[in-house]
Amino acid sequence: MISIELAIELRAAGLAWHPAPGDRFAIPDRGLDDQAFVLSDMIIQLHDLPGGGSVIGFNGTTEWALDDIERDEAIWLPHEHQLRGRLGAAFRALERSGDGWRVTLDGHPDSFGATPEDAYALALLRTLTE
Repeated sequence: MISIELAIELRAAGLAWHPAPGDRFAIPDRGLDDQAFVLSDMIIQLHDLPGGGSVIGFNGTTEWALDDIERDEAIWLPHEHQLRGRLGAAFRALERSGDGWRVTLDGHPDSFGATPEDAYALALLRTLTE
């Protein structure tokens, strides 16, 4: 899983999130930075509000007082396949490189990360900021 810091950089660079069941996310600045949550049809759901916008609802949680949060308060932690998919047709290869991984894209310098997800995320960040 990519770090919350890298996920925040991706969002700041313009990576849009269209929440769907199975998506992971974090809630920064509430003492929950080290926890990842998963959207689920039964426990954590996206609710569209009548006046626009949406909230992420936590159904049946008793461990802490969090009924729902604004969607924009959550930071998406994309899966490896979601990152690769966002690279689109420019993606050429994912290869082992020393102790880490290298992503090769058409028209961009290679990106290196400790995990495949990190390498994909860094390559995507580069495409969003160039």
